[in-house]
Amino acid sequence: MKINHSELTTEKQNPHTMDIDNFSTIEILEVINREDSLIAAVVKKAIPEIEKVVEYAVRALKNGNRIIYIGAGTSGRLGILDASEIPPTFSAPREWFTGVIAGGAEAVFRSVESAEDLPKDAERDLDGIGIKKGDVLIGIASSGTTPYVIAGLKYAKQIGCCTAFLICNPALLESEKFDVIISVDLGPEIITGSTRMKAGTATKLILNMISTTTMVKMGKVYGNLMVDLQVWNEKLRDRGTRIIENLTDLNYKEAGKVLKKSGGSVKTALIMVNKSCSKKVAKELIKEYDGNLRGIIGDISI
Repeated sequence: MKINHSELTTEKQNPHTMDIDNFSTIEILEVINREDSLIAAVVKKAIPEIEKVVEYAVRALKNGNRIIYIGAGTSGRLGILDASEIPPTFSAPREWFTGVIAGGAEAVFRSVESAEDLPKDAERDLDGIGIKKGDVLIGIASSGTTPYVIAGLKYAKQIGCCTAFLICNPALLESEKFDVIISVDLGPEIITGSTRMKAGTATKLILNMISTTTMVKMGKVYGNLMVDLQVWNEKLRDRGTRIIENLTDLNYKEAGKVLKKSGGSVKTALIMVNKSCSKKVAKELIKEYDGNLRGIIGDISI
């Protein structure tokens, strides 16, 4: 399908910023802020589609599969950013979320703009990370036309993956072939075509929603506390100790001691205290209840 890029919303001129180069500094900042303030309301309209992606993602993880982001430029970097933050935040296996970017590792730090026009590279890159049937591939492309991303989605669909396409334009005919289309039409960018701005912000919001909600549904939090965190540094040690203190009758010092005995696992420590059991038994309970802490210790007033 031949795409007329001039018709894309993200390529149109924003009527509110036509003379931005004549604006004062405060006027530039204010117009950027006004445009940014519209983003959350547009993203809200896409929640039903985002919900579908989360459902696919949870099912995939429970079946031993994973979630893969694929994008080019800013979109690819945002996917890698979101995927990289899941393990330290939720103590999730690193393979659960993976990011793939056109142009490879170099493109994370330096612009490799031509890479998005190489659709054949997408299949190679996805095979390189071991994509398999049952995985969820989330393509990210503000324009909705990036050849590399579309080729990746087509390949994933062909081998039996669930496919979702996140775009910041009205859905195009090409995208109808995929399982879920998350389309957020944000209007023209502040600087024409600069999708690192509003489109980038919307993408970050949506990826946060997908990954965080998936982790909640996978039992990685209790209430709104990160009970599945693993202590790797002093900040996390303090946070973990305070969580244990908050959910038990222990004081801060006592909570710190049981956290140490647990091997630095907040969830394990909480079960050890609640069930008056050993670290070994606590880990067995975690496995038996598929990591669901509430199923093990019940409801505790937070």
